[in-house]
Amino acid sequence: MGLRRGDRLGVLTSGGDAPGMNAALRAVARVGAELGLDVVGVEDGYTGLLEGRVRTMDLAVLDDAARRGGTVLGTARSKVFPTPEGQARAREKVVALGLRGLVVIGGNGSLAGARSLLGARTDEGGTLAVAGVPASIDNDLGCTSMALGVDTAMNTIVEAIDRIDDTASAHHRTFFIEVMGRDCGYLAMTAGIAAGADAVLVPEVDRSEADRIAHVTDVVLRAYEGKSARRRVLVIKAEGARVDLAVLKREVEARLAARVPDVDTRITVLGHVVRGGSPTAFDRLLAARLCNAAVRALADGEQDFMAGWLGAGVDGAPTAYDPSVVLTPIATVLDETAKMMRGETALAAWRRRVYREVEPIIAR
Repeated sequence: MGLRRGDRLGVLTSGGDAPGMNAALRAVARVGAELGLDVVGVEDGYTGLLEGRVRTMDLAVLDDAARRGGTVLGTARSKVFPTPEGQARAREKVVALGLRGLVVIGGNGSLAGARSLLGARTDEGGTLAVAGVPASIDNDLGCTSMALGVDTAMNTIVEAIDRIDDTASAHHRTFFIEVMGRDCGYLAMTAGIAAGADAVLVPEVDRSEADRIAHVTDVVLRAYEGKSARRRVLVIKAEGARVDLAVLKREVEARLAARVPDVDTRITVLGHVVRGGSPTAFDRLLAARLCNAAVRALADGEQDFMAGWLGAGVDGAPTAYDPSVVLTPIATVLDETAKMMRGETALAAWRRRVYREVEPIIAR
């Protein structure tokens, strides 16, 4: 049986924040209100759930917040929740708060947390219905071709690289730029291609530190010694790529000293600036469409699923609520994500191949 009018639906944001989370909260609140549900926000992720901190979802506040990054509910990584004691307390809070359903917006760890709440009893003796919505700027989740925040983060990186390009060209400099992404090179590669980088170092292309140093040295030499010598070189590194930026800078400079001694190099780590900023139109629409499907599916009796965006590497039939959204059991999502990060899925193999093919193209 699905959710009925008047049932209480909780929503929380968990793990790393991602642009589009506020737009997702707005969509859950608005669709829930349309279906007659009592939607409440759980503050600070699973930490707030353990402490029973919920608040009503003010639509006027959410309308304004949807334009901004971060999350108005806050987010946290709880050390207590993953323990058996923490999960037992969370199940007790589900009853105390009168929750009949819960939408979890977050990444892999957040979805694992949602999975642990399956079977939690409600105050009417039923079980809690749980749904997940993918939000991770790293785009490292299985069963969805895009997660909330990816498009905004990519645009933020491209804008930053464009600005760096201006000063690099003016001063005849080489910039080594590190971007977020953990063990996934999606952001680095897509942003690097879009911004016209000369080299992109990603973990999916498994090279030793020595190989990466040699590759970058060759790229810089070709750029500055060729017939159409350039005034700048941009090297983008995903944070998970196996080479230290300081070592890369030092070693490349040492190898260039004899042939192009005047090369000036700089390091820029974009870091958490990539997480912030107003979400793009795509991320706002993605949030609305994923959450619309998730809430309507819960109302119709579906549970234990993540609402994913159909695209490359995503199997399953589109849901009746949206032709671009697929509902996948959370256990399947977690398993597919683990396989993808180990490089065992078709999508992971395709990315490795394409990244290798792109390397010599962008270095020309």
